[in-house]
Amino acid sequence: MTTSADVAGRPSARFVFSHPAHLLAFGFGIGLIPFAPGTFGTLLALPMHAWLLPRMGDQAFVVLVVVLFALGVWACQVTGRRLGVHDHGGMVWDETVAFLIVLYFTPASPLWQAFAFLLFRLFDIVKPMPIRHFDRTIRNGLGVMFDDLLAAFYTLLCLAAWKILFG
Repeated sequence: MTTSADVAGRPSARFVFSHPAHLLAFGFGIGLIPFAPGTFGTLLALPMHAWLLPRMGDQAFVVLVVVLFALGVWACQVTGRRLGVHDHGGMVWDETVAFLIVLYFTPASPLWQAFAFLLFRLFDIVKPMPIRHFDRTIRNGLGVMFDDLLAAFYTLLCLAAWKILFG
């Protein structure tokens, strides 16, 4: 059996596919990408949004995102505990779900979505206050998911301001 010490630095595909929580937390394997996994986890939201929203409609999509968030809390809790790392860089489901929220409220044009992507990544990486505070103090699956929710909120605030100011 693999111990958490064996997988904490760089989990293998075997680890990720060994449990549904790991598979979800690692964005179905995207978190295994050796460079910028959070960026690729964010990008995963684009095809998901494009495929799901037209098939589900607004209300069902919102319910799905809430369910995906709750599943992410569970998956990141289980996976972080197993890895012995609270918020391992390969756990990207938090970026995926948070960016699904951003995309829901963002105009469906490539320019708006690209701007939303850049803003979200900036806030997720820099973690301005209070994002940094919650990232450091909530040390469980909810904390992993919550700081990205705040980055999504900051992103949406900037997009709304841009739309108001520059129409």
